Amino acid sequence: MVKMDNPSIMIFMIITCLVVNMLGGGMAQIRNESSVVVKVGAVLDVSNGTVGIIGLSCINMALSDFYESHSHYKTRIQIIVRDSHKDVVTSAAHALDLIKNEEVQAIIGPITTMEANFVIQIGEKAHIPIVTFSATSPSLASLQSPYFFQISQIDSAQVKVITTIIQAFGWKQVIPIYIDNSFGEGLIPYLTNVLQQANIQVPYLSAISLSATDDAITDELYKIMTTIPTRVFIVHMSPNLGSKLFTLAKKIGMMGEGYVWIVTDSMANLFNSLNLNVWESMEGVIGVRTYIPRTKKLDDFGVRWKRKFISDNPTLVDINLNIFGIWAYDATIALAMAIEKVGIGNTKFGYNESNTLSNYYIPSFEKFGIAQNGEKLSEALSNARFKGLSGDFNVVDGKLQASIFEIINVIGNGEKRVGFWTPNKGLARNLDTKGLISNNSIYSSSKNDLGSIIWPGDIYSIPKGWEIPTIGKKLRIGVPVKKGDNYAEFVKVTYDHNTNKTDATGFCIDVFKAVVDVLPYALPYEFFRFAKPDGEMAGNYNDLIAQIYYGNYDAVVGDVTITANRSNYVDFTMPFTETGVSMVVSTKDNRKKNAWAFLKPLTWGLWVTSGCSFVFIGFVVWVLEHRINNNFRGPPSHQIGTSLWFSFSTMVYAHREKVVSNLGRFVVVVWIFVVLILVQSYTASLTSHLTVEQLSPTITDVNQLLKNKMNVGYLKGSFVYGILKNLSFSDSQLITYQSPGECHELFLKGSVNGGIDAAFLEAAYFKHFLGTYSCSKYVMVGPRYKTGGLGFAFPKGSPLVADISRAILNVTQGDKMRTIENAWFKEPSCLVSSSEISSNNNLGLESFWGLFLIAGIASLLALLIFMVTFIYQHKHILLNNDPITSIWRRVCIFVRIFDQRDLNCHTFEKSENKNENSNNSHDDDLGAVEISLGTHCPPSPSSQTELNVSVHGDFSPNTVIDVGCNGEINIQET
Repeated sequence: MVKMDNPSIMIFMIITCLVVNMLGGGMAQIRNESSVVVKVGAVLDVSNGTVGIIGLSCINMALSDFYESHSHYKTRIQIIVRDSHKDVVTSAAHALDLIKNEEVQAIIGPITTMEANFVIQIGEKAHIPIVTFSATSPSLASLQSPYFFQISQIDSAQVKVITTIIQAFGWKQVIPIYIDNSFGEGLIPYLTNVLQQANIQVPYLSAISLSATDDAITDELYKIMTTIPTRVFIVHMSPNLGSKLFTLAKKIGMMGEGYVWIVTDSMANLFNSLNLNVWESMEGVIGVRTYIPRTKKLDDFGVRWKRKFISDNPTLVDINLNIFGIWAYDATIALAMAIEKVGIGNTKFGYNESNTLSNYYIPSFEKFGIAQNGEKLSEALSNARFKGLSGDFNVVDGKLQASIFEIINVIGNGEKRVGFWTPNKGLARNLDTKGLISNNSIYSSSKNDLGSIIWPGDIYSIPKGWEIPTIGKKLRIGVPVKKGDNYAEFVKVTYDHNTNKTDATGFCIDVFKAVVDVLPYALPYEFFRFAKPDGEMAGNYNDLIAQIYYGNYDAVVGDVTITANRSNYVDFTMPFTETGVSMVVSTKDNRKKNAWAFLKPLTWGLWVTSGCSFVFIGFVVWVLEHRINNNFRGPPSHQIGTSLWFSFSTMVYAHREKVVSNLGRFVVVVWIFVVLILVQSYTASLTSHLTVEQLSPTITDVNQLLKNKMNVGYLKGSFVYGILKNLSFSDSQLITYQSPGECHELFLKGSVNGGIDAAFLEAAYFKHFLGTYSCSKYVMVGPRYKTGGLGFAFPKGSPLVADISRAILNVTQGDKMRTIENAWFKEPSCLVSSSEISSNNNLGLESFWGLFLIAGIASLLALLIFMVTFIYQHKHILLNNDPITSIWRRVCIFVRIFDQRDLNCHTFEKSENKNENSNNSHDDDLGAVEISLGTHCPPSPSSQTELNVSVHGDFSPNTVIDVGCNGEINIQET
C-alpha cells in the first residue's frame, strides 16, 4: 500500500476522480438524452406459472445484453409488464390498456393460445405487432394477421416427426390423447391428416378437460384399455395435466409391457420442470422437442441467467432455463433490432372513429388509436435475421421456421437422446459438426437410425402396438323373435332352456358378426331374445328398441328399420341394406296376337329405307350388267322384273342371275353384307317380340288403389302401417301378413275375395319376395318412399356407433356381403321397376344408317367408274367436235349405243366364234354401221357438213342409222 504523506498529492487525486466521474456521468447523460424510449408491453403470467417468470427474466437480460453491445443505438425499449394470470379477459384488458393509455409500439406475449387468440385481433386493429414466444398452436396462424409473430416452434411442425417414428416401428394404429381446449384441438387435424396419409389409422380420439378429476381421467383410460386394442398413444397436453395423466396410467397398469407413449413438445420442452414422481411414472416414454444446439454463447448465458434469476427470485428453487426462455430472449433481440431499424419517427397513435371493438359487445372496450409505425415495424421484424441462442433466427409469414427435432427417451429420473429428425433427411442417430445429418442421402424412416430405446415395462423389445382387450363386460344384444319360419332368413332365434342361452342365425346376424370381425378391437357380446315366457315376441319392434332406452339392452341386432321416431331414443349405425319402401303388384302378359306383328321389329323409317335401297341396288346392277349379260336384256318389262327380282331375292340369297362384271360383283358383295346384318337383326328382334313375355303391372298408381278402394298388404308389426295411413288408406283396406307365402296367397285371392291387389314392402323384403316368386308374377311400381333401411341400434352417444358404421362400410363394399346374401336369399332374376318390364324398342334407322351409307358409296363409285369407262370407249362418237351434233342427238346416240350388246366382252366371244366358223364369207356380219345425220334437216348456221361415223353393234352388215331432225332414229339396210 502506498502511503500518502503529501497533502497536495491527495488533493490532486480527489480532484481527478471528481473530474472523471463528472465526465463519465456527463457522457452517459448525453447518450440517454439522445436516445428515444420506445414503450413495449409484456402481457405475461408472472404470478402462477414459471414460463412467464422465466420469459420476463430472459426479456430483461436480452435488452441489457443488446444495448450494452449496441450503446450507439438511438432507441431504447422500455418494458411495461402486465400480469395476465392466464386469464383470457384479463389479458385482453391489459392489452387494451397498454395500447390506449401507454401507447406501446408492440406487445410481447401472452403465454397461452387462448389468451393470444383475442390479443392478436386487438393488435391487428391497432396495427401493433404481437410477439409470442410460448403460444405454439397452429390454429393461431389461421387468423392470418400481418401483426402476429409466433416466435416459437409451431405444434404442427412436429407431426411429421411423430409420424416418421410410428412408421419406423411399423405401428398401424394410434390414439391421440389431448387437452380439450383450443390448444389441444389445434394440433389434432394436422396430426390425423398426416397419419392417414401414411396409412396409419386413428380409431379413437380422447379429449380430456383441463379441469377433469382423477376419476374422470381414470374412467377414460380404462375405457381405452378395455375396449380398444390399440396400445400406441400420442399425448398432447400441458405438463400439469400430462403429469396427472401418466401418474394415473401407471396406477391402472397402462405403463407396463406392450404400451407405447409418445409425448409432443408441449411436455417434452418442460421435462426439466417435472418432479421425481412424475419421472418415475413416465419411464419408457418417447418425447420429441426442438433441438437447441449446445454453444458456448448459450452456456455462458445459462450461467448468467441462473445467477440473476436466483438473485431476483430467491423464493423459487429448482427452476431451470427452458426453451421458452431462449425464444423470449431471441424474440426480444429481434424486436429491438426492428425498432432501431424503423428509427425514431412518429411513435404516436392516430385515432379513427371506426377503430373500436364494439363487435365484441364489451362496454369498457372504447375506441383506441392506430400505431403510425406499426406497419413498418412488422415489416422490419419479418426481415430480422441473426444468430440467436436457439440458432438461426428466421421468420417467414410470422412463424419461426421449422428446425431440427431431437427424440428423447425417459429413463429413470432422467432422459436420453436417441436420435434426431430433420425435414429433409428424416431420422438419424447423430449430427455432424455443423448440426446437419451426414449419414443419410435420402429421407430415412428406419428404426435402425435411432439409438436403443427402453420401453414401458423396462424392456428393450419393440412393442407390437396392439393387443386383444381381456377386461370388460359383454354387450347385451337383444334380437327379435319370429313366429314359426316367418322371414327366418333375416333372423331366427333358438333358445336352450337347459343352458339359458340364446342363439341367433340369419342374414342380419351374419352381417353383424362380419362387422364385428373387422373391428380394430375385440367386442364380446351375448344375444338375448326379446320374448315372453311362451316364446312369442314381447311386443313390436318399437318396444324392442325401447329396451335400449330403458337400459335393458346394450344394442339391438336384427331386421330393425331406421326411422326418425326411433332415432329419438337410440343411435343407429349406417344401414347395411338398401333403403326405401315400394309398392309391389302382380303382372300380366301384355302380348297381343296381331296379324301384322312381323312388321314390329323395324320402324317405318327403316322399312322405307330398306325398300328404296333394294330398288336402287337393282338399278345399279342392271346398269352394270345390261350390255354384257343376257339375263339383264330383253323387253323393258323383262329387264325391270329381272332387276327387282335379283335385288329382293338377295334377302334369302335366292338370286339365280349370274353377275359377270367386276363392278357388279363388287356392288353385290357389299349389298349382301348389308342384307346379312339386316336379316339377322330382324330375325332376332322378331323372335324377341313373339316369344319373350311383355309384362305390365295390373296396378300402376297408388291413387288407383285409393280410388277403387282396393286392399293392400303389409308385414305385421311393421312401421309401414304409418306410411299407409299417411297415404290415406283406411283400416278396412289394410291387411297384414307374416310370411312371403301368405302374401302370395293374398295376391291370388284379390280384393274381391278378401285378398290384396298390392303390397308395400321394404327393399330388403322385396328382394327376398322376388327371389321366392318369379319376376313374371310381381313387379315394383310407383315411387319409392324413403326410409333408413335396416341398421343396428345402440344407446344414445355410444362410441361404438361410429366404429360399427365404418365396419359396415368395409363389409358392404366387399365380397363378404355378397357371400352372406347368396347364403340366405335366392337371387332375383329381375329387379326392374317400370311400367313395362320388357323393352318394346324397335330397330330404327339410327342403328343402320352406316351400313346404307357404305352400300350407297360403293354403288355410286361403281356407276362412276362405269360411266367414265363407257364414255372413254366411245369418245369418237360422243365427244366429236362437230357443231351440228346437238346435245339431244348425243344423248340419243348414247342411249342407242348403251342398249346394244358389247360384243367385245368375253361373254360374247363364244357366239362370235361360232359365226365365223359357219360362214367365213360373212366376216363383216357385225360390220360397220353407218350413222348419218339427215341432210333434209335445216342446215346448221355454222356448218352443213354431213356426219358419217362407223360403230360396232348388233346389226346386219351395211346397216345405216339415220338420225332425224327431231331426234328420231331410222335404221335402213343397204
